[in-house]
Amino acid sequence: MRPRTLDEVVGQQHLLGQGSPLRQLAAGAGADAAGPAGPSSLILWGPPGTGKTTLAHVIARGPGRKFVELSAITAGVKDVRRVMDDALTARDLYKTTTVLFLDEIHRFNKAQQDALLPGVENRWVVLVAATTENPSFSVVSPLLSRSLLLTLKPLTDADIEGLLLRAVEDPRGLGGNVSLSDEALEHLVRLSGGDARRALTALEAAAGVAFGDADDVERPVGAEGAPDAPATVELHHTERALDAAAVRYDRAGDQHYDVASAFIKSIRGSDVDAALHYLARMLEAGEDPRFVARRIVISAAEDVGMADPTALQTAVAAAQAVQLIGMPEGRIILAEAVVHLATAPKSNAAYMGINMAIADVRAGLGVGIPAHLRDAHYPGSKQLGHGVGYKYAHDAPHGVAAQQYPPDDLVGRDYYQPTGNGAERDIAQRLERLRKIVRGK
Repeated sequence: MRPRTLDEVVGQQHLLGQGSPLRQLAAGAGADAAGPAGPSSLILWGPPGTGKTTLAHVIARGPGRKFVELSAITAGVKDVRRVMDDALTARDLYKTTTVLFLDEIHRFNKAQQDALLPGVENRWVVLVAATTENPSFSVVSPLLSRSLLLTLKPLTDADIEGLLLRAVEDPRGLGGNVSLSDEALEHLVRLSGGDARRALTALEAAAGVAFGDADDVERPVGAEGAPDAPATVELHHTERALDAAAVRYDRAGDQHYDVASAFIKSIRGSDVDAALHYLARMLEAGEDPRFVARRIVISAAEDVGMADPTALQTAVAAAQAVQLIGMPEGRIILAEAVVHLATAPKSNAAYMGINMAIADVRAGLGVGIPAHLRDAHYPGSKQLGHGVGYKYAHDAPHGVAAQQYPPDDLVGRDYYQPTGNGAERDIAQRLERLRKIVRGK
């Protein structure tokens, strides 16, 4: 079912407009080193099953093209140099352009990627490199600057649905030998996770289950042994064939940061259900539970803060327990911590307070330390005035003494401004009294 032309490609319409680089390459424009200027090489970045390999095959079908495919998982520098030598020969002797499709380019190290540069720069090959990881981090700068970066988007549900219906009818697919119930189609679309390859694999498996069930029942057979009536793929066939949804996640790329960001923002926003969803998504994708635990500890201090001081205790205990117990039971501990944080009252007052204090320090404020607060334990310190006039707080009523603590230029500066949320309601009232006593107001 791999498309043979760009018009058959499902999705990615933002890259397939008239005159687009992909259209030019597929038509042969800009492919010849001696020909008109055009994109000599492409880097296709996108999730699995969105058409990276398909686009490479379509480009290779252009006139005067030779297609060579390498996988960065198994290929090395020797393989790359052999392809470059062959491509140079094919261009000079046979006027044939070599399209080199390199899958998983992010798995190539720097030396291996550098080996591609002469062929790309001199246009011995049209390089079409595919990656599921952000090329800004995984592809060397010289190669990135010589290539056109195209970002593929996950296929929509409508794209996947159209793809499945086409595969049911197309002679290259199931050729009309099955039909899909609406429930089965919906289930296959949901299971695909925007991955065309996964959708087609699931359809094939479900059709196999449906044919197996149909063989257990006597049915009329046509002249060539095929059933006269198509088998129907029902919901229970798809459930038996594939019953787990695809998890869209990459531990070393954008999804790692995007899901973690959504996780923390859901806790901050007090949406416990969304927070548990993102927790499950990370854990099911194989994320390191220690990374999750660290993010929870940070969130407890940054977002819950003094509105519920026990949240940090819970988070730290959870981080320690996960290291002690491990997975899969660690998910229960992490879930408890997430529920505590997401349902707790929120305050970032402590977080904002340290940020304000750091900003003043960086601005040069806070000159010196009051003499009565300086260290007075070494010989000669009292002659310098260190500790003179210091009031021992425990000797004062309620353990609070009136005296100056900050540097002169920061007297009266309030960094910590408690909210009225949770425990900070009481802290705010106590803090007001403390500041009045300490500052002698």
